[in-house]
Amino acid sequence: MRIRPRSWLFPALATATTLTVALVVVPRQLAPDDDGTPAASAAAPAAQAAPAPAGKAKPDARDVVLAVHGGAGTALSRDETSPEQEKAYRDGLARALRAGKKVLDKDGTSTRAVEKAVNVLEDDPLFNAGKGAVFTADAGHELDASIMRGSDLAAGAVAGVKHVRNPITAARLVMDKTKHVLLAGQGADDFAVQQGLKPVTQDYYWTQRRWDELMKAKGHQPVKDTTKGTVGAVAVDGKKDLSAATSTGGLTNKMAGRVGDSPVIGAGTYAKNSTVAASATGQGEVFIRGAATATISNLMEFGGKDLAKASYEVLVERLPTLGGDGGVIALDGKGTFDAPHSSEGMLHGYLTRDGKLVTKIFKDESPPNS
Repeated sequence: MRIRPRSWLFPALATATTLTVALVVVPRQLAPDDDGTPAASAAAPAAQAAPAPAGKAKPDARDVVLAVHGGAGTALSRDETSPEQEKAYRDGLARALRAGKKVLDKDGTSTRAVEKAVNVLEDDPLFNAGKGAVFTADAGHELDASIMRGSDLAAGAVAGVKHVRNPITAARLVMDKTKHVLLAGQGADDFAVQQGLKPVTQDYYWTQRRWDELMKAKGHQPVKDTTKGTVGAVAVDGKKDLSAATSTGGLTNKMAGRVGDSPVIGAGTYAKNSTVAASATGQGEVFIRGAATATISNLMEFGGKDLAKASYEVLVERLPTLGGDGGVIALDGKGTFDAPHSSEGMLHGYLTRDGKLVTKIFKDESPPNS
């Protein structure tokens, strides 16, 4: 049952303990691009499943121009995933890649490409960002996002927004229209409206799946999240400029006011032309404490490591010692791409310069790098 009025929520929280988690595949409609045309093209290349990468601390692919992720966490199992569910996840990642590809094909910037790619994932209820965001402990929604441009280290972020449909667009506006990097709470919501973004009610984010997960968490039952909650994108454009973007609904049953790594530059998002564009996903507190994405860049710049070795060291060797796991998508200006993760799985995909589109959703396609 869809419960919306907030006055009804708290009695339900106090008594609900036995609801189960169900994966709901919801028909999705792509948000239009600025010119009113769909971001995905019917003539775009079909998504392909890719074999698992061989070895460790080695790039997953080369000549990549755009990559996206849909969260790290418990991997999808072939035995437990229906063909319809598999198609829904692959299609979601592929639509995001095609939205970014459309920008790059028109000589657009990498910043615009990652924003558009993340917009698609924010509008897809399968992912925990925008529509389909998880619930906080008080049965609300608080969303975070950040974006960074590698050419000049410009960045923008929002945290704890409650009425923004696409937080990554609000983050880009913070970067482009203010002298600040991070706006939070009511001020961030007000700023988004001032910049012309139409606000949404909290009901917009609601999905049955996320409500059931909250009820299960309130009943002290384990919630087997398909992903840990974040979406993101990295890209390199025709000028060799890098950009990264990350957006999330956070953690199921998180304290109201909790902010994770996604809006924190250097933790969840980082981009620098001379090193890397990186978007992270996982246990946010650990990624903040480990300065995950900035450390990857620093290992490349000051430690002389290549992209794959730097990413592997941070994600597989360093962060787990702090008590958490997760993953990252990382891309350099030459198109070298890697997606190491210490979690069981990470949903992600990438697009190469020649138009090859790859998605990875199963654990055998992207095994943990441990």
